[in-house]
Amino acid sequence: MTKSLTALLFSLALASPALAATCGDTSAGFEGWKTDMAREAKAEGIGKAGIAALMGASYSKATISADRNQKSFKYTLQKFLSVRGADAIISQGRAREKKNRDFYAGLEAQYGVPAGVLLAIHGMETGFGNFMGDTNVVSAIATLTYDCRRTDFFRPHLLGALVLVDRGSISSKSIGAKHGELGHTQFLPGNALTYGQDGNGDGRVDLANLSDAMATTANYLRQKGWQPGKGYQEGEPNFAVIKEWNAATVYQQAIALMAAKIDS
Repeated sequence: MTKSLTALLFSLALASPALAATCGDTSAGFEGWKTDMAREAKAEGIGKAGIAALMGASYSKATISADRNQKSFKYTLQKFLSVRGADAIISQGRAREKKNRDFYAGLEAQYGVPAGVLLAIHGMETGFGNFMGDTNVVSAIATLTYDCRRTDFFRPHLLGALVLVDRGSISSKSIGAKHGELGHTQFLPGNALTYGQDGNGDGRVDLANLSDAMATTANYLRQKGWQPGKGYQEGEPNFAVIKEWNAATVYQQAIALMAAKIDS
């Protein structure tokens, strides 16, 4: 993405309206909140398509349920690995690396991130693209922004999603994961806008395209401080960067362990 897009997202994230839309804990105030949020979004530069997408959003009970019941992150590491199918991810990851060795070698040469890490993330997030979500992206992000628990975190991603709608990168009907994540490795819209890479050279960033998604993932990790050639297990320099991908310790440990086995 261009520096101007990154600057735009940064300015949106820092914006502090004098009268912020009021959050809520149930669906009761969602429609009124949308009207207030649309006013704020328009003042912050969101265009007609983005505003229309916001006003067409629905309160997502499935998103709220998923956000409040993330039980797997409370498992022990061994239980987590079992539940998330680590053995299958490792096996498929090795096969994919072998089949596309030049592709992953090229990503490592450009961004410094080894294949095992990218493949472990890909396998963990969407089963290597087999399931990239079933939830309306704008509705999911709008719901999470409205919900009082994490309004400040999700607001920039809502604005990012509306920018993506304005630019035609996604639409009001685009489908993603329960939290509005996009594509093969599940990028939140604000991150997609900031770190997106055109991996296949077609002039656009499409995170449903494997080349774009893998390049974007590698770029994200590199921009977060990945040190080429350094280790990524616990206690090694790049483990701190895996923490930037997901805040759950058990997830971080699982990615590091699976990646090492894929790379071996």
